[in-house]
Amino acid sequence: MAKGDKISTEPYKGVRDFYPEDQFVQRYIFEQMERVCELFGYEEYNASILESAELYRSKTSEEIVNDQTYTFIDRGDREVTLRPEMTPTVARMVAARSREIPMPARWYSVQNFFRYERPQHGRLREFWQLNADLFGAIGVAADAEIIAMAYSLVKGFGAADHDFEIRVSDRRILDTIYDTVGVDADKRAEVTRLLDRRAKIDDFAGELAKLIGTASETLIDQLDRTTSTAYLEALRVELVHMGVNNMIVDTKITRGFDYYTGMVFEVFDTAEGNRRAMMGGGRYDNLLSLFGGEPIPAVGFAMGDVVARDFLETHNLLPAYAPATELMLCVVDESAMTHAQRLAQDLRREDITVAVNISGKRIGDQIRQADKMKIPFVIAIGTQERDSGKYTIKNLASGAETTLTADRIAEHLFSSLG
Repeated sequence: MAKGDKISTEPYKGVRDFYPEDQFVQRYIFEQMERVCELFGYEEYNASILESAELYRSKTSEEIVNDQTYTFIDRGDREVTLRPEMTPTVARMVAARSREIPMPARWYSVQNFFRYERPQHGRLREFWQLNADLFGAIGVAADAEIIAMAYSLVKGFGAADHDFEIRVSDRRILDTIYDTVGVDADKRAEVTRLLDRRAKIDDFAGELAKLIGTASETLIDQLDRTTSTAYLEALRVELVHMGVNNMIVDTKITRGFDYYTGMVFEVFDTAEGNRRAMMGGGRYDNLLSLFGGEPIPAVGFAMGDVVARDFLETHNLLPAYAPATELMLCVVDESAMTHAQRLAQDLRREDITVAVNISGKRIGDQIRQADKMKIPFVIAIGTQERDSGKYTIKNLASGAETTLTADRIAEHLFSSLG
């Protein structure tokens, strides 16, 4: 950059800045995710955003490793990757302490991830994602619990059942069809990833034929004619008992990661303008054994913040912005500033969030600033308030005013704010 050139104010391509209004929505999404997980008895965990690149080379799809990771050599000559997903990390963590962790273990996290891909609707290079996983449990009950959590999350955002549907399949269906039509073992992972992108590929049949030749037509025919299995019907019954009635069997759901071994699912937005998967997951019973220990059954799902916000916008479910600040003290003249700061400290000790306007502007301008910031209450403080010990609280939304002594301000705000 030449001397004197201005530095761009734009963020790096594919990432976002979160101004207060944006962060408010982001925090709302995170809090809903966290609440639903904890309602189901899940415990929060975390890990570093940096992982050894080897973790992904051996545990996830080649497409992500080769084309979509931010990978670099550190100063110790180690190959390091910014995590593109959480499942390999949590599998590593559980495998490391499998003898100490009480099973079944219910864990969740909401963290950020990086994938180097073309930014597009619903996909960015940096994103946040909920991951919820159940370790050490097999069978319909465990699979149903994970799907019921995903259902409860969408309902918690205020959605109705008709706003989304849960599309479920089973990787064992694919395994059986692969055996029947004779797909070689070394091609199955690539075929599965191709099937996962089926709706996005113009010449899907041609691409599949390049991989497995004439067996491609038989494979597609058998997959399309498979309507369900006894296991999936048992899963449907279990979900109905849990109040989940919008599950459908869709054998086109395969999920692109290599580690899935059983039930797989995706939750789809049914709105015409946003028909896409919002979240997905499934069972991966063999992943932990790749770390050298005994296999531990596992099932989980993930939901990203980008698609979550798209869903909220599509269905008019975005929360109305409310600032953290509940009260602004507007200082009429400089001689009252010390008193205003002392009152603010007293109110903070009573758990009231208070901003003191230190701008020195006219009182009308200070009140307009508070209104623009959507702060619900203001108190103007001058020598009269300082000397009398009485303060007029104004509700900026209604215009109502109430005059109180300092010791009653917090009580009034608590009752007004609910």
